[in-house]
Amino acid sequence: MKRFFGIFTNGLVRENPLLILMIGLCSALAVTTKVANGIGMGLAMTFVLLMSEVVISLFKKLIPDSIRIPVFIIIIAAFTTVIDYVLKAWFPELSKAMGVFIPLIVVNCIIMGRVEGFAYKSPLGDVIFDSLGMGLGYTWVLTGISFVRELLGSGAILDYMIIPQDYQIMFFALPPGGFFVFALFISLNLFIRSKLKKPVSQTADCEGCSAHGCTVTNCGIPESLTTSASGQTSKEG
Repeated sequence: MKRFFGIFTNGLVRENPLLILMIGLCSALAVTTKVANGIGMGLAMTFVLLMSEVVISLFKKLIPDSIRIPVFIIIIAAFTTVIDYVLKAWFPELSKAMGVFIPLIVVNCIIMGRVEGFAYKSPLGDVIFDSLGMGLGYTWVLTGISFVRELLGSGAILDYMIIPQDYQIMFFALPPGGFFVFALFISLNLFIRSKLKKPVSQTADCEGCSAHGCTVTNCGIPESLTTSASGQTSKEG
């Protein structure tokens, strides 16, 4: 379970597809004008990613290596069509708001990259947690960006007015505002990661090395090498 948890959190934080890998940015910046759009796009992507990775992992031994890319595209396109029709039938307003970006999931770099780089080479258990981590990592970033842009740009969250019109900043509802908010998210992520990294203590390392025969002058050099070097020097002397 520890391994599965590591794979899951990898997509959420350490290798987040948007903040770290920076792939799939076009749809992320285009649909994040409203929170509902961000959640809908993120969950649609997660569904397609999960189902595509699971099917490819199950049948990877039956897929010839020479035609794997066309097969991947067909599988991804099938699940993209499913989620597209589901949104049109049950959430027509959301489907209309996201427009062409739902059908374009089939060529999204996140899905093709994970299918080719992970699902085609990994067991089913790892694949499930990887797809969920990557999908939800994509979703939470989209939702966060959408929250900031909708709140500041239109003064509402999920159609509930919060900020009066006189205090709204239309810049955030426009494409440049999307780039600006995305840059803020990346900057905040880099700042947090830099604070979480513990500085290496040279003194502590040298104290640890001293137990193996290292000194301040030869710190980091194995004892066997220092012994042989000293022996060679004494012979030459």
